[in-house]
Amino acid sequence: MIIKKYTQADEKALFALIEQEGVEWAEYYDTKKEQYQKALAHSITYVLYEEELCGYCRCRNDDGFGIYIYDLLVDKNYRGKSYGRALMQQIKRDYPQVAVYVMSDVNSYYEKQGYAEVGTIFAVEL
Repeated sequence: MIIKKYTQADEKALFALIEQEGVEWAEYYDTKKEQYQKALAHSITYVLYEEELCGYCRCRNDDGFGIYIYDLLVDKNYRGKSYGRALMQQIKRDYPQVAVYVMSDVNSYYEKQGYAEVGTIFAVEL
């Protein structure tokens, strides 16, 4: 397993991983692909390789107030090997003085990892 920071050379493999995940991730590779490419360029993103790109994590640093994980995805064929945890641990290793938070709609996964729930996210509507 190799974890490294994302570069544009990883783009094709990363979008292939996202696309195989299906409709829940469709806007990232379909209707908002250009926007997501820009988001990747301005994010802290790690990719995980095990022969091929099989996982990634995208997050943003809030100027030292916290690192917020927006996206965490591991290929279905590689799940159950603690790759998601390894990606999050890499963030903590690289930013040891900064709190790391996850923005999630899959809370059961993070609860299973032993992470504490510290808040809730609300969508602001007009």
